[in-house]
Amino acid sequence: MNTELDSKLLLVLFIICFSDAFAGGSRTMIAQVKNIHYKETSSLLVNVKDFGARADGRTDDSKAFEAAWKEACETTGAVTLLVPHGTYLIGPIKFAGPCKNVSNITVQMKGYLIASTNLSEYRFGAGWVEFGGVEGLTLTGGGTFDGRGAKAWPYNGCPTHFNCKLLPTNVKFVAMKKTIVRRITSVNSKSFHIALVECKNFRGSKIKISAPANSPNTDGIHIERSSSVHVSRSHIGTGDDCISVGQGNSEVTIASITCGPGHGISVGSLGRYPNEGDVRGLVVRDSTMTGTMNGVRIKTWANSPGSSAATNMTFENIIMNNPPSRVKLSDIYFKNIRGTSSSAVAVALECSKGIPCQNIYLENVHLDLSSGEKQPTSSCKNVEAKYIGTQVPPPCA
Repeated sequence: MNTELDSKLLLVLFIICFSDAFAGGSRTMIAQVKNIHYKETSSLLVNVKDFGARADGRTDDSKAFEAAWKEACETTGAVTLLVPHGTYLIGPIKFAGPCKNVSNITVQMKGYLIASTNLSEYRFGAGWVEFGGVEGLTLTGGGTFDGRGAKAWPYNGCPTHFNCKLLPTNVKFVAMKKTIVRRITSVNSKSFHIALVECKNFRGSKIKISAPANSPNTDGIHIERSSSVHVSRSHIGTGDDCISVGQGNSEVTIASITCGPGHGISVGSLGRYPNEGDVRGLVVRDSTMTGTMNGVRIKTWANSPGSSAATNMTFENIIMNNPPSRVKLSDIYFKNIRGTSSSAVAVALECSKGIPCQNIYLENVHLDLSSGEKQPTSSCKNVEAKYIGTQVPPPCA
């Protein structure tokens, strides 16, 4: 190899090495200025600890979380917001969109978040941790949201007062699109654990929810005015409905849920407020209720101020282990309902006298008394039911 060629080759190698070193230095400099790191996948990684989060369980880390979210939401392309292992004390916080130039944003929640217990810090009906107006969010990581609700539950008047003041929800999603929630835990929420309001295309799986059986209004997952919702493979034990499907929902699928303690899986309560939306296209399947107050039911208010409909619903392959009461329903299909009952009336079909239920189908229902003493019975009010296959207890006369 001649000297001229050697010189050119060395120059090329030098330029390449210098370029790589300069690029690495540039990235380090950017990370120091903006607290952003580059992942090998070319997405950005924003770490709440780079914004001052102490993760000691005593210092309020709310401002650090807000600053990290702002940085992540204002970037371009794919971004991950990392909450590393540690205990973070935060007050009410809202992660608001739109994040106009972000293609998707992942909140990698590995830490243990504990809520402020000062109720004066929270807005009426708001969430403790609230996501709003974001498209393409994934919340995952195996972390925990601890609402520390025990101090707030004595102030929950909703079980006895119609116009009660709602306590904060642990994690609330408002006007979200294309949301994925996977492998997170919610414990001891002050009110609902997870709430969806006006969301589209929500997928939740491997969610764990826990609160004492006597904790008031601690619904596991509440869904309202949302569409294309799918919740599956989750364990929920709480003091109210494991999952409650409120007004204005369509195309909701609930599958492979383990529920108990709690009040079961419910539609409603419906008809409480004027101008409520219909509930259509609900499927609840392949789920187990153990020690719940009810199994699957529809709840409606008497003397509703407006009219609405609950139609096209299917409850299928449900196993019930000792709920004290069973089913209140309207305009739905029940298929393959089996298990045991601790109360003599295992199937209750109860509908309004003014608007009797029609097109009610029960197919292959087999509910035995857990005591084994005698066969359970059915109770029917203002309903036209049609029976297919096995019926234990026997149908209403």
